[in-house]
Amino acid sequence: MSSGTLNIAVGIATTGRRDVLARTISVLAAQTRLPNRLVICPVKDVDVDEASLHDFPGPALIVRGPIGLPAQRNKIISAIADADVIAFFDDDFFVDRHYIERLEEIFVANPDIVGLTGALIADGAQGPGLTVEQGLELIRTNCDHGSDEIIDGYGAYGCNMAFRMKPILDHNLRFDEILPLYGWQEDIDFSMRICRHGRIVKATSLRGVHLGIKAGRTSGVRFGYSQMINPIYLVRKGSMSRRHAAKLMLRNIAANLARSLFPEPWVDRKGRLRGNILALLDVLRGVIAPGRILEID
Repeated sequence: MSSGTLNIAVGIATTGRRDVLARTISVLAAQTRLPNRLVICPVKDVDVDEASLHDFPGPALIVRGPIGLPAQRNKIISAIADADVIAFFDDDFFVDRHYIERLEEIFVANPDIVGLTGALIADGAQGPGLTVEQGLELIRTNCDHGSDEIIDGYGAYGCNMAFRMKPILDHNLRFDEILPLYGWQEDIDFSMRICRHGRIVKATSLRGVHLGIKAGRTSGVRFGYSQMINPIYLVRKGSMSRRHAAKLMLRNIAANLARSLFPEPWVDRKGRLRGNILALLDVLRGVIAPGRILEID
């Protein structure tokens, strides 16, 4: 397996998904082009089965960070300052075996691209979630099927996204740690800041399966609060348009309201709706602080 012409690091922030993470690492180990480095950032030591890293056929290390997806991703960035590209994968994202190989080809052939995201064969986050076995079967049966397009997009999807390190380092870009825990919309915020220095695209040849495992997720009330407060915060910050924020907020509060009486078994709709309302009450009081989710249950 070639190490390629670019120094490509893969970073995975994780918490509470030790067994799934081990399978994610084993899938990554089958890449036709291995990453130059794999960096795992757990919240606790028990979040990582270190045996899975010993079996990985390339350099791998653990960097420990505080709880919160943005903070953990920033720890990863600090650990790979010599890389050309950083690819962030969720701890339950299974990559097609050609992903890194094609990722490198795209960045080499398109110097104006500073960030990209791939195409999902399936996204369990939009439903009850997928099992490891379902994810592996989807990868096996779909890995060589799909288009090969590069489409300009609004932002990268956090479960699989990659960025050039040069603009990150040159402009001291980091994920916003004011967005705590799950950091909802942190991917769009970061994309909108780095896209000032080049293109953000969706590459359909980069494929994978997002299991959407529910373990380790933020509580319904906290997530519902973030659904309202985070877009408003990002509009004020200048990294999200009013139109996009309004679309997100209206869609989420409408779904939570409509389904609260007959919720899906895997979604705490009443909790999310309560969080939505708490956030809007805070906005009316002039309080726009994403970190407030740490004070509510």
